[in-house]
Amino acid sequence: MRYMAMYDWMETARNTNQWLGATALALGSYPQTGLALHPGFQLLAAWGEVTERAFSRMVAKPDWGIRTVVGEDGRDHTVNVERLVCKPFGDLIQFKVSKRPPKPRRVLLVAPMSGHYATLLRSTVASLLPDCEVYITDWHNARDIPVSEGKFDIEDYTLYLMEFMRFLGPDIHVIAVCQPAPLALAATGYLAELEPAAQPRTLTLIGGPIDPDAAPTDVTDFGRRVTMGQLEHLALQRVGFKYKGVGRMVYPGLAQLASFISMNGDRHGKAFFDQILRVAKGEAGDHDKHNRFYDEYLAVMDMTAEFYMSTVERVFKRRVIARNVFTVAGHDVDIGKITDVAVKVVEGEEDDISAPGQCLAALDLLTGLPPEKKASHLEPGAGHYGIFAGRSWRNNIRPLVLGFIDTHSGPRGRKPRLRSA
Repeated sequence: MRYMAMYDWMETARNTNQWLGATALALGSYPQTGLALHPGFQLLAAWGEVTERAFSRMVAKPDWGIRTVVGEDGRDHTVNVERLVCKPFGDLIQFKVSKRPPKPRRVLLVAPMSGHYATLLRSTVASLLPDCEVYITDWHNARDIPVSEGKFDIEDYTLYLMEFMRFLGPDIHVIAVCQPAPLALAATGYLAELEPAAQPRTLTLIGGPIDPDAAPTDVTDFGRRVTMGQLEHLALQRVGFKYKGVGRMVYPGLAQLASFISMNGDRHGKAFFDQILRVAKGEAGDHDKHNRFYDEYLAVMDMTAEFYMSTVERVFKRRVIARNVFTVAGHDVDIGKITDVAVKVVEGEEDDISAPGQCLAALDLLTGLPPEKKASHLEPGAGHYGIFAGRSWRNNIRPLVLGFIDTHSGPRGRKPRLRSA
């Protein structure tokens, strides 16, 4: 499968389905169809509308769509997205709120590079903006990065995080969501040993695979079953001629999306069937609940092959983070060197991606950190998405994380203020 022809075939299939949907929508929407009493034309147009929208979203990078935020003065303040550090594989961006005094809480959200854009954390950003200065890692789609820019694996990812932390300064509070949790922990350990002045103030790890073997899931079982040779043969492809990254080896976002959907195929199938019926009845809206979710969920990006392969081999198979034997740029990272960064772990009771226990393993690795700087929270009934963007995040987890940040925002070396976290 490691050929441009396969990549172009997948894009052709996607493009064809988008065209079929647009054609069905046009055919079912002709005025003359109103003379027929049969509902088939309405269903045809509805199927076409839903299908065309779904397949067109797969190659579109979503907009952040965060226009304003209400300030303490009760007025709407405009939000501008500013790029602070620009690099080939990802940027550091800030959501700059105009005409608002700077907030004392400064938060760096580390977005996952697991097939979706950083906009997957849009609601997380929106929930933090009223109370924080918010920064986020905006990873680029590998298909748009020329081969001349070189490689990008988990070591490069870790080095990017370290550079972003240095740039933002030691009063930053890092929140790593899902996949980057192990690498954010490693980046903090690296800084703790070699550049302690650049360490973040706090580190919150949300639903990440620190130790995948602590609580097996379908994801970890797959990582154990398949060999690296099989994975290289079955999963990797070369970017086709349509994109700037032509010839680059990637794990395609469309392949990742297919695996995501297959995990809950019945639920996704029912969601689209119900949406077609709603469109046919005139009950659907352009920004209804279905479209808001799937416009984001279906927008996927390619990962570099070396990032995908090194994640599977080193994080899941060899468990280098869990065993504290991770090496970055020839240096052995020791997570036990973290002694002055408060760390909080958040997990969801119903998380089927990073099951409870996988992220909690981080606290056992922090052998040099005093107990008062460690905290954990298990959210009852919450799944993977809910712990960083759903109701559980908004109602329960967000206040706990902000309280944790406030508790450990004093000068380094000073005993933290006692407060529930």
